[in-house]
Amino acid sequence: MSNRPLPAADYLVVPDEGDPYLQGSRCSECDAVFLGDRAVCGRCGGRGTMRTERLSDRGILYSYSIVHRSFPGIVVPFVSAVVDLDGGGTVKGNLVDVIPTPEAVVFDMPVQVVYRDALGRLDSAGKRYLAFFFTPLPETS
Repeated sequence: MSNRPLPAADYLVVPDEGDPYLQGSRCSECDAVFLGDRAVCGRCGGRGTMRTERLSDRGILYSYSIVHRSFPGIVVPFVSAVVDLDGGGTVKGNLVDVIPTPEAVVFDMPVQVVYRDALGRLDSAGKRYLAFFFTPLPETS
């Protein structure tokens, strides 16, 4: 039995060997990128034009919201973020390792995708889940 965690999203790939990654589909006609596997392009409507690819683990913070109220058991406040990945694709997730204040979160800040335990969640067999989050990248000059 594998000790590999379960992916918390269907577009999160947790290989037996190597690092986890986000997977998407790119249209060979219009170059649009979407999360997960797609048969049809949502931008140009192309059929048979989608190819599966590993998405970048880096991107830019496009939008965010600081959440102060959530379901019971979810620690608040936290930063819900939308990130445009380098090379294409837009992903929603939580921004971690940052103080959840408007002063600490900056639009267009560079971020990296990190993979961590999914907040202690377990399936019915007691198997753990792996989730993805975003963390700020240090500024380079």
